[in-house]
Amino acid sequence: MSSEVDVTHELAAFLRTRRERLTPEELALPASGRTRRTPGLRREEVAELAGVSVDYVVRLEQGRGLHPSPEVLEALARALRLTDDERAYLFDLAQQRPVTRPRPVDQEPGLLARLVHDLSPLPCMLLNHRFDILAWNDEMAGLLLDFDALPDEQRNSLWLCFLHPDFRDLFRDREEVLREGIADLRAAWAAHSSDAALDGLVTELTARSEDFVRMWGMRDVKVNGRGRKRLRHPRVGSLTIEFEVLNPLQDPDHRLVIYRAADAASQAALDAIARESANGMRTLRAL
Repeated sequence: MSSEVDVTHELAAFLRTRRERLTPEELALPASGRTRRTPGLRREEVAELAGVSVDYVVRLEQGRGLHPSPEVLEALARALRLTDDERAYLFDLAQQRPVTRPRPVDQEPGLLARLVHDLSPLPCMLLNHRFDILAWNDEMAGLLLDFDALPDEQRNSLWLCFLHPDFRDLFRDREEVLREGIADLRAAWAAHSSDAALDGLVTELTARSEDFVRMWGMRDVKVNGRGRKRLRHPRVGSLTIEFEVLNPLQDPDHRLVIYRAADAASQAALDAIARESANGMRTLRAL
């Protein structure tokens, strides 16, 4: 998102897709008697719900260089029934989100990296807003991948999910995991519109992954603070983990990602990986 044209285009496309996913029945709108040739609400209906002119909605959806105020954005968010994450994304695209403190830029992980190792035997890693993997403990490497063996440019969780062959069969619910990752990436992408490196990641994934192109076009937006993933580990077999993402107050663009076992069998698998890591071994029989 390196230019005004890109921001305007994305704002237009996002508003269109959010309008098209709604139906008059969901909003209890009266029937108009006219046949609907396209999915979703009409622009006239969005304009009425938001209290703006139809021409204004048309110009926004055509990307004609408008700069909506916070009040208009709030009205559009209500009219389109946006989630909290989608609302924040809309404000970020329009560069209207209030800033409470300056964002640190590429701070050294420092104490946070030490915390990652202190959290062993729980698998843990530290990411930045680009999803670059800044630090990890042995348990996380044993669970996912030997990050030490990767070149720096590949130490990115989304790059690995879409492009690394070892991740192709790692997630048993791969489609869901990738869609959630992209929805999270969209929120970061809008919040850091001047970050050339983040823009470069999106460009590379667009050029190299058909799955990324398809899912990116859905324009889902959701920040994933916790959840569950089902894995298919090459050495310990199937397991399910629950993850929690923490944002340090002093480093709000960093993410501490912590994995925990979701059940007893998964705990046994994580224990086996922890023993392997402690012994410096990389071979295990399947449990």
